[in-house]
Order: sequence, then structure tokens, then C-alpha cells
Amino acid sequence: MMISAATPFILLGQNLLLLPQKAIYWKEQKALIIADVHLGKVGHFRKAGIAIPRDMEQSDLATLSDLVHEYQPQKLLFLGDLFHSDMNNDWDWFILWRSQFPSLQIILVRGNHDIIPDKHYQQLNIELHDELLLHPFLMQHHPLADEQLQNAEGYVFCGHIHPGVNLSGRGRQSITLPCFAFGSKQAVLPSFGQFTGKVAIRNQKTDRIFAVLKDKVMAIE
Repeated sequence: MMISAATPFILLGQNLLLLPQKAIYWKEQKALIIADVHLGKVGHFRKAGIAIPRDMEQSDLATLSDLVHEYQPQKLLFLGDLFHSDMNNDWDWFILWRSQFPSLQIILVRGNHDIIPDKHYQQLNIELHDELLLHPFLMQHHPLADEQLQNAEGYVFCGHIHPGVNLSGRGRQSITLPCFAFGSKQAVLPSFGQFTGKVAIRNQKTDRIFAVLKDKVMAIE
């Protein structure tokens, strides 16, 4: 049974599905692409005495499990900030989650929050990269500046900035929704984690923006 409606999007001859769970399924590579999960952030804040619902991280992992079961990917690509900070009790939940999908190839493109020593990821059979070229796409964590994009080896997929799009109604009400932002040379993915927030981004008129609603992804004209 389908858990969500996916929005098809063709980019550079590649067939992508934009998912309301704030992930992309890349058909040709049979790959799920996800940015900014920030596992461990709940534990990090709770350790500091800030009351955050304990089950929020398990919910993110449950959503990830649902996507793996539905799309049966061969690869799972994390575009950085998989874990929020130093190792805490939430790492044990991730170990348990990984044990459910032992044959799944998992790749982490390191982000600025990924400070856990490599050996812990390697023990879970997770590949680590600073960037990864899967033609025609270049997987990064940080967006590249315009001058860097001119020399990039491929069209960049990245995260880091937790993009959002601001929508306004007739009654002056407004809402900022997570979004996928596709520029001429770079795409920025929304943050997958629930406990991450979002920032409205400035976009060029040539950009393709897709707002993420509860159960669908909607193109913004």
C-alpha cells in the first residue's frame, strides 16, 4: 500500500520522485536521497534540560523505515547532518534501525554536524564521503556559491540550509512550508528531521520550487 503521493520530476534525463516525507527517490539509481536528519538532536536538548518529546527521533526513523519498505531502494544517501552532535542514547536507536536493513547500501556525505568518529559509522557498514559524484549529480552537504558551481563536476544536490517557501493568502495570513528548490545547477533539499526548522529562501525566477505539504508535494508557479 502506498504511504504517500509522489510528484514526478525529470531532471537531466533522470526520473525523480519528490516525496512529502521530504526525500527524493531516484529511479535510475534505485536510491533514496535525504538531507539533514539530525538524529540525536532530541537527546542533545534533553541532556541540557530542555523538555523535548522523547519519541520524536523514533518517529523520524519509523518514517525512514516506511520509505525503505515502500520504494525498496538499493542505496540510501544522506546529504549530511545525519547525527546532530556527539553520540548519545539516540545512537542506540539508530543501531537498532540499521539492523533491520543489513543489505541496504547506506552512504553518508559528511555535514558540519557529523562529528562522530568514522569508526562508529564503519561498524554499521556506512560509507563516508566528503562529496560523491553519481553522474549526472554531485552529492554535497553545503550549497555551492555561483562561482563554484561553474566548475562543479555535476549538478549539485545538497542540504544544510533547511529551505522553506513563504506562501501568503488573501487575508494577509502566511505560512512557511519546507520545499525542494531546483536551480539551474543546484538543488537544495528540505530537512528530513522533524526537529530542525526551516528558513524561507530567496529564489531566482528560473528556479523550480516545490512546497511540501502533509501528504503531497506541490509545484509553486
